[in-house]
Amino acid sequence: MGLLIDGKWADQWYETSQSEGRFERKESSFRNWVTADGSSGFKAEAGRYHLYVSYACPWAHRTLIFRALKGLENMIDVTVVNALMKDKGWILPDGTPFYSIYLKADTNFTGRVTVPVLWDKQTNSIVNNESSEIIRMFNTEFDGIGAKEGNYYPDSLKTEIDEVNDYVYPRVNNGVYRCGFATTQEAYEEAFGELFDGLDTLENKLANQRYLTGDQITEADWRLFTTLLRFDPVYVGHFKCNKQRLADYPNLWAYTRELYQYPGVAETVHMDHIKDHYYRSHDTINPSGVVPLGPKIEFNEPHGRNSL
Repeated sequence: MGLLIDGKWADQWYETSQSEGRFERKESSFRNWVTADGSSGFKAEAGRYHLYVSYACPWAHRTLIFRALKGLENMIDVTVVNALMKDKGWILPDGTPFYSIYLKADTNFTGRVTVPVLWDKQTNSIVNNESSEIIRMFNTEFDGIGAKEGNYYPDSLKTEIDEVNDYVYPRVNNGVYRCGFATTQEAYEEAFGELFDGLDTLENKLANQRYLTGDQITEADWRLFTTLLRFDPVYVGHFKCNKQRLADYPNLWAYTRELYQYPGVAETVHMDHIKDHYYRSHDTINPSGVVPLGPKIEFNEPHGRNSL
């Protein structure tokens, strides 16, 4: 994320406002929808849309996972921004600052510059830059033109999925950032306590059921997964989330390995890119830019959750 302030682009994709040292994430700016029938003005069509992502960003990672789960690789192409992000924000592979995409969509844009971005080649504009909405478009709107079967937000579970998301997002998904970017001890300790209370609750939940809403894998699981994947290699040390490692939670660790091994998912994970971004881009947290060599994590180890 980034922000245009007095003509200068902020260098951090996690651009926030601060209240008593607390990390506060701002809302996304572009909220249009791709629909199967085109009633929204953006019809689901193969080859029409382009996805901009960072492998490092857990929110962008969600969209790559849903693109893979639904078999949309040949319908929606992808550009991956560079891992290193400094004074000009995210950078495209050709060296162009990513904020140029936002200015192409809106020459007067002065808001957050974030990934993911779903771009419409037909209108030369941004459709949406809110990951939670992009994954729902991918989940259903391309089904009529050849997407793979699978509904990760079924009608029968929508209420429960929404409740889980509402619990997980502030405590875990955003909780790690609230720890890492807190600028007062009080704000850090508040976020730290809520994060590990949340992980304890999820660990207990997964002791008795295979997935967050029962025996069916859903959107809620994939939204949690991208944070859990980064927990031990990044958040434990870099964001000071060091009460326990993910590996110290038997159920959460087995659950993460199971999701990693789900068909198509491992190919969306680029751990070198993830670590390179976090440790080299966040100068206020890691001014040396040294990237740790460990830990060694075997996501392909047997998970043993088939019996649940």
